[in-house]
Amino acid sequence: MKYMIRLLDIVFSFFGLLLLWPVGLVIYILGLFDTGSPIFTQERVGKSKKPFTLFKFRTMALNTRSVASHLASRTSVTKFGSFLRKTKLDELPQLVNVLRGEMSLVGPRPNLFNQEELIKERDLRNVYDYLPGITGLAQINDIDMSVPEKVAAIDAEMLQNLTVLTYFRYILATVAGKGQGDRVRVS
Repeated sequence: MKYMIRLLDIVFSFFGLLLLWPVGLVIYILGLFDTGSPIFTQERVGKSKKPFTLFKFRTMALNTRSVASHLASRTSVTKFGSFLRKTKLDELPQLVNVLRGEMSLVGPRPNLFNQEELIKERDLRNVYDYLPGITGLAQINDIDMSVPEKVAAIDAEMLQNLTVLTYFRYILATVAGKGQGDRVRVS
């Protein structure tokens, strides 16, 4: 099963990058006008708790603190960034992470190393035995990382029941707009 999902990840991320590069280029150029630095990179916790550099299109102002989205201020999100989050286009550069084998299309969202409570909860449930993902059960059900025990339990449930069919189900639900993406607090 793991090998089949990895093969699907490679095929979909390769063709996704190949077909969507014009969209990515437009977002990049618009991002230059929006923040001056359209690509956002951040160290995240990967499989076996190894660090990796996550790529996204920038949705927040350059001076925003490096915290989990649910801890960031809504005022930090730019107007263009809000559009990218709603459409989930900010995630497009993560196809590079998938192609490189650091992420899967489907899996638990990769957290920051300073999210110690979430790391503890995910450790208890062996979530780090798997690649993190762009989308998954928690994301399409609007469960964010502000509730570590709940998100870790949902992540573990998803991973235990992951099949090729559910893999496609999570991807299609995400593409169809289910879930809100990473939330930011209202302040």
